[in-house]
Amino acid sequence: MKTITQILQESKIVAVVGLSNKPDKPSHEVAEYLQENGYRVVPVNPTYAGSQILGETVYASLQDAAGALALHGERIDIVDCFRKSEDIPPLAKDAIAVRASCLWMQLGIENQAAADLARAAGLDVVMNHCIKIEHRELHAVPKGD
Repeated sequence: MKTITQILQESKIVAVVGLSNKPDKPSHEVAEYLQENGYRVVPVNPTYAGSQILGETVYASLQDAAGALALHGERIDIVDCFRKSEDIPPLAKDAIAVRASCLWMQLGIENQAAADLARAAGLDVVMNHCIKIEHRELHAVPKGD
């Protein structure tokens, strides 16, 4: 099991499940932050499938996103979930199916059954943590005494 630091340092492509096209929504703010910090964001939201958010094509499902990336020899590293806790088990199965490295549940999202399933399949799992906050803390400049 990798640490959050290792996950963030080793990952390049983040599928943001539930990404909103509304700039004031947390999912949009987090995705924009990730882009600004060198990550490729792959939006996954059936409501906006085929359109663009933050300059990236939106996919209806993780499978669709993974298929498009595979055409370029790329794959999803982190599946970042902005969905209700009860919606996570199918996403864990999808993350396993697309061979993602990590299932990440945002702040306030926890589902132990989904976490156990993903871990059993070899994925790293983060629950109840904001990827933006974790990344910002990782790169924070230590304050002098």
